[in-house]
Amino acid sequence: MKNITKLLNDFNELVMFKHSIFSLPFIFIAMIVAAQGWFGFTLLFFGIAAALTARNFAMGFNRYLDRDIDALNPRTAGRPNVDGRISSKQMFIFTFLNALGFVVVAYFVNELAFYMSVPILIVIGSYSYFKRFSYLAHIILGISLGLAPIAGVVAVSEEITLWSVLLSLGVMFWVAGFDLLYSLQDIEVDKELGLHSIPSKFGVQKTMLISKVFHCLTVLFWLAFIVTSESGLFGYLAVALGAVMLTYEHIIVNKDFSKIDKAFFTINGYLGIAFFILIVIDNV
Repeated sequence: MKNITKLLNDFNELVMFKHSIFSLPFIFIAMIVAAQGWFGFTLLFFGIAAALTARNFAMGFNRYLDRDIDALNPRTAGRPNVDGRISSKQMFIFTFLNALGFVVVAYFVNELAFYMSVPILIVIGSYSYFKRFSYLAHIILGISLGLAPIAGVVAVSEEITLWSVLLSLGVMFWVAGFDLLYSLQDIEVDKELGLHSIPSKFGVQKTMLISKVFHCLTVLFWLAFIVTSESGLFGYLAVALGAVMLTYEHIIVNKDFSKIDKAFFTINGYLGIAFFILIVIDNV
């Protein structure tokens, strides 16, 4: 029993299950808006299962491919994929089972979800390769999480709506923007290892400017989502609160790079939850 608990803890450290908080709120935001309220316990279960299996696949695949890179980065050298706590075979099986689980869940949701399942896996898995040859990897990560709202509306109504695309674009720039801030921690390592990232190519100040631009686009696309989905007052409040929280994120990072973790995890986690709660209120 202790060995199983230890293995589960190691896998939790490997993929950081709690960071699903970035994608889960926006899947359910799309599902709530598409259903104009409660969408049922069956889709709730499928939504959670799809989000977790997709993210576990993406993180597992990334950690599997990045074993060599992580071993050379002091910040990541202690991860389970590097120090031997989780073997390459275990990571491969974990990644494969989650990919299979995602496809199976999509099959039981509806036909369009099933047809989209493999292309989605290809997109979210491609991030692990992009940073080896393109500094646009941050955008790929944004697209990966930005697919969440589209998956949500497809699950409910088996179609892709304009408002879901606008919401997804907002999520894409939101994620890409805070990933730029997070990647500032590895700027010197990226240069040494020849990895491609916006910080290593353009430097700190330009990276922070690009992040600000991305987050301005985030607010604009989320505002367009509220307008096209005909949301009410609480929808506009969600966008306003999101803008305030993103502004605060940039303020604390500008003052102190040691606060990057706080900006990346805490503020963005609360942003997603707050946005979700306000949209729920708007649709009850």
